[in-house]
Amino acid sequence: MFKNLSYKTQRKLIIVLFSLIPVTLLFTFSYLPVFNMFKYSFTDWNGYSKHYDYVGFDNYKTIFTDSKYFTVFKVSLYYFVGSFVQMAIALYFATILSFKVRLKNFFKGVLFFPYLLNGVAIGFIFLFFFRPDGTLDTLMQSFGLGEYTQGWLLNPNIINISLSGASVWRYMGFNFIIFLGAISSIGKDVYEAADIDGANRWHQFRHIILPSIKSIVQLNLILAISGAISAFDIPYIMTGGSNGSNTFVIQTVNTAFKFNKLGLASAMAVVLLFIVIIVTLLQKLLIKEDK
Repeated sequence: MFKNLSYKTQRKLIIVLFSLIPVTLLFTFSYLPVFNMFKYSFTDWNGYSKHYDYVGFDNYKTIFTDSKYFTVFKVSLYYFVGSFVQMAIALYFATILSFKVRLKNFFKGVLFFPYLLNGVAIGFIFLFFFRPDGTLDTLMQSFGLGEYTQGWLLNPNIINISLSGASVWRYMGFNFIIFLGAISSIGKDVYEAADIDGANRWHQFRHIILPSIKSIVQLNLILAISGAISAFDIPYIMTGGSNGSNTFVIQTVNTAFKFNKLGLASAMAVVLLFIVIIVTLLQKLLIKEDK
């Protein structure tokens, strides 16, 4: 079949044939759904009817004007603030474990292990942890703090604090390992010169470590924004979005499959997509400026 073709032509043809299947799958399961998502976001499609009407930008107006959909952005603030706590803890342990510490590798494994766990498993773990007379209440009672126990997942005023705390425990290992890798790339001769000049650990952190990992800190801040808006698995498993814990993604899923408003849900997905794109472009811009 290929005998009459030149070597270059055969090579190009083989590359095209081998690329045809993955490109077809990529277009079918990635680009085509995104195209349909944009199309449906301008309609009132209910998800199963063969007919739907185009409503223009009404769905987008509903997202930003109807308090039912707009207030879910406030819930993301809890996760955003939690991400700062998460990064502070991760940076603290990464700095400590970058120096000579006993059982350093053991503590590295302990801190990174929660990130390896499945989100569903973590959701059930913290369900037992926060439930009435659960692990947290038992620990508080054992320390004489029983009068301060709360309905951690029942009180609308603190439910999002509890859920963001669970997210901090899960994702802190990811930030920790990134910070640790960045700090480990700093040359030992820099620390040796600082020791000769009489710098203590705080001075080394402030004047050597922090400036050296500035771009990594900025990267984690950008990821924190997208992560706060796209929080889903832990709050969905633990509360299902009840008691004021509805996140933007949970609201999108419920709008699509519970209330059969696929058009509106598609518009919400488009908004989330644009937020992620803006965050990604901002991240690249900051990295370019540092270079």
